[in-house]
Amino acid sequence: MSEKGCIKCGSRDAGTKEVAMTGTGLSKMFDVQKNTFTVVYCKKCGYSEFYNKKTSTASNVLDFFFGG
Repeated sequence: MSEKGCIKCGSRDAGTKEVAMTGTGLSKMFDVQKNTFTVVYCKKCGYSEFYNKKTSTASNVLDFFFGG
């Protein structure tokens, strides 16, 4: 069984960041950052995937990123 890596370049060197974004309507007008995401990115090529923080945990987002 081969090891999986980034779908763009094959690298297994990934990082994560937490980001917040505004929604629509009043939250956008008042710049309320109500949507939070975990971003998993390849440190080699920069390919990134966003995961809804409410439905994803830090322990499984890397598995999703690497196709596990």
